[in-house]
Amino acid sequence: MSETASKALGAPAASPDAGRWKALVFIALAQLMVVLDATIVNIALPSAQQDLGISDGNRQWVVTAYALAFGGLLLFGGRIADLWGRKKAFVVGLGGFAVASALGGAATNEAMMFGARALQGVFGALLAPAALSLLAVMFTDAKERAKAFGIYGAIAGGGGAVGLILGGFLTEYLDWRWTFFVNIPFAIVAAAGAYFVIREPEGGRNRSPLDIPGVVLSTLGLVALVYGFTRAESEGWSDSVTVGMFVASAVLLATFVIVESRVKAPLLPLRVITERNRGGVYLSLGLAIIAMFGLFLFLTYYLQIVKGYSPVKTGFAFLPMIVGMITGSTQIGTRLMTRVAPRLLMGPGFLVAALGMLLLTRLEIGSSYAALLLPAMLLLGLGMGTAFMPAMSLSTQGVEPRDAGVASAMVNTSQQVGGAIGTALLNTIAASATTAYVADHIAGATSRSQQQLVQLEAMVEGYTSAIWFAVGILVVAAAIALTFVNAGRPGSTPVTGSGSGEGVADEVQIPVVAH
Repeated sequence: MSETASKALGAPAASPDAGRWKALVFIALAQLMVVLDATIVNIALPSAQQDLGISDGNRQWVVTAYALAFGGLLLFGGRIADLWGRKKAFVVGLGGFAVASALGGAATNEAMMFGARALQGVFGALLAPAALSLLAVMFTDAKERAKAFGIYGAIAGGGGAVGLILGGFLTEYLDWRWTFFVNIPFAIVAAAGAYFVIREPEGGRNRSPLDIPGVVLSTLGLVALVYGFTRAESEGWSDSVTVGMFVASAVLLATFVIVESRVKAPLLPLRVITERNRGGVYLSLGLAIIAMFGLFLFLTYYLQIVKGYSPVKTGFAFLPMIVGMITGSTQIGTRLMTRVAPRLLMGPGFLVAALGMLLLTRLEIGSSYAALLLPAMLLLGLGMGTAFMPAMSLSTQGVEPRDAGVASAMVNTSQQVGGAIGTALLNTIAASATTAYVADHIAGATSRSQQQLVQLEAMVEGYTSAIWFAVGILVVAAAIALTFVNAGRPGSTPVTGSGSGEGVADEVQIPVVAH
């Protein structure tokens, strides 16, 4: 590694900001808001669907609209933060997120809800990379940096559990609309604190011209891809518009790759994704998230509609998965990361998660939570947490300092886009299986109670059919991790930090699983 790169990785350019620890409080508060929003909305979804008259075929757009806007614009958001300045991008992102949350809470129909969620995704894509960038440039000492990211990571991991429980309380005792309104005080306090406390180091902006064609092509390509999966649910896989969306997506994304290989300042430098290990991480992680996202949606509906759980009880029911994920990442993944090669944690981790998913294929109307759901959730959490930590570390290992930011944004993009695709794809599979089951069994149901039973059985049949696909996807993710990722122990190769103001924090990336 060159002397210049070494300086970029470790040497502080100036004396550290005296208010950096105060700034961490407000940055962490913003992170907590984003994580809370992801899980809170998941719990509130059944109530919101009923209140706003959202159809079963469209309900996943409450999740997908956010995930697609967030994932599709993350690279652009990181680039804007470099251009504007990270403090300004952070404050604007918080303000926009608060406005979008207010619109979501005040929604009167499904279109307003979907629009508000997409707007949350847009401002989230500006907020997330700006927050990580601020931590990177404000904490330059190695020990302080590790401590700061440890605090940030603990909030990212634990915030999901808080969101599930808080979402249940707000939905049950107030109204689902409060799961949106609760973001507003978080955003106001974080923005005010950031404005007065954060002092961004000078000279950290990247003033290269924006790659507008890259932004347009990548965003349109991803929108076409997810819309194709979503339309397939209602219109079928052979529908002309469905096929047209897939073709358009392939053309747009292929054109994006060509453009990125030729422009002077690309949105996504291809060297970031063509390196074997990083490519393997992005692909395996994206596939794993595809498997996980649909599952969150199915389990929420299974627990509330089939099992009759209240929103609060549903929130507590998800805790074993969150505990497993935190344990897998902080106690297993982190402890073993410097002792074994990353693929020996990622591959087995995905397989353990696949085993948990396999247990859920046995779901029935009367399945026991303690005997089936509890062990399945623990295995899922442990497996995914164990695999995520080395994957996050490896995703930016060895990159040039000037590429650290985009490499960090890319791993978040693969998660968010994978989540959007997973929700649409698995929901399509579940809906098809449910429809087929009803068609085959409804004729034998003569009474109303029997017909209701068939409907519930059909729902569970749909969920288990989709979960089988999720098991296969996780096995493929494990195979890719074991095959493509050939890096040694992380300690044997330097992990890139933020460059001279251009990188986004990367060596302690914490997965945020939005639902």
